[in-house]
Amino acid sequence: MSKSLDRLIVLLWVLVTPMMAVSIYMIFLYAPEEKVMGAAQRIFYFHVPTAMVTYSSVLVLLAGSIGYLWTRNTMWDNLSRAATETGLLFCSLVLITGPIWAKPAWGTWWTWEARLISTLVLEILLIAALMVRRYADNRDLGARLAAIIGITIAADVYVVHKAVEWWRGMHPEVFKAGNRGSLDPRMTTALFVCMGALFFLCITLIRLRYRAARIETRSEALRLERLD
Repeated sequence: MSKSLDRLIVLLWVLVTPMMAVSIYMIFLYAPEEKVMGAAQRIFYFHVPTAMVTYSSVLVLLAGSIGYLWTRNTMWDNLSRAATETGLLFCSLVLITGPIWAKPAWGTWWTWEARLISTLVLEILLIAALMVRRYADNRDLGARLAAIIGITIAADVYVVHKAVEWWRGMHPEVFKAGNRGSLDPRMTTALFVCMGALFFLCITLIRLRYRAARIETRSEALRLERLD
């Protein structure tokens, strides 16, 4: 099992590395420069895919949270841990790239609109899910509390996704019905290539962290056996 897992991780890295290189090429050399924002618009190719990949991580987190609450199997908890940490990484990148994009687009680094606030709440909840694991009295309690927070995180992602539709605001909707043709075809191609590259990077990181979590779980079990 360990060897097959190693092969899968190697295969994922072999796939991700050229995809990331192609993405960089398409962002800076293939996609045309936007007429209004200029070079600053290119952060768009990082910002939107990291948001989509954050959603994907939270979907895995939701599956792991429900799975653990239903079965109490540590496999599901390890998956939740991996997805939480990966989701936190990409959500942090969303909150970093967003203001970089917002400054030239809106004239301000941050505005307290619904989508930005709900994304900040998402970041806080992801941190909380990691903290309850660390400070809970035992592994099962921490895993259960983290699973409950994980389900809450999934609910918040839905709020993030619908925030502009429900409360409007300055934040643009990239994937909106009737919005076809608003981007240059080369921009659209670059966006989806970047999205694919980051999606596979997300899978790779979750897989790596899941493997590390399994090793940690086994080590902890062996330590407890020796104490007994």
